[in-house]
Amino acid sequence: MAAAKIKKGDSVVVRSGKDKGRTGTVLQVLPQDGKVVVAGVNVAARHRKPSQTNPQGGIDRREAPMAISKVGLADPKTGKATRVRFETSKDGKKVRVAVKSGEKIDG
Repeated sequence: MAAAKIKKGDSVVVRSGKDKGRTGTVLQVLPQDGKVVVAGVNVAARHRKPSQTNPQGGIDRREAPMAISKVGLADPKTGKATRVRFETSKDGKKVRVAVKSGEKIDG
């Protein structure tokens, strides 16, 4: 399995779709489905009937998963979307690097 280029907690920029240009933090990564859940992006509204657990009912808004290909990691320097490559650091660890700026992402 390939190494994860986008991880939970990363800041990402939406590259396409209805939320194009918006930024958010990755809440969850679903690698088996090729999807990510981003805070405040791709919000879906569900109309809920009143029930025992939710006696009021109403509209439930929450982030829905979106394709991982639609988001790009936000460059630490510029904040714009960038691709990610891997390099080995001096201590032998594998680190993610932003292609546009050359900045290290984790560590």
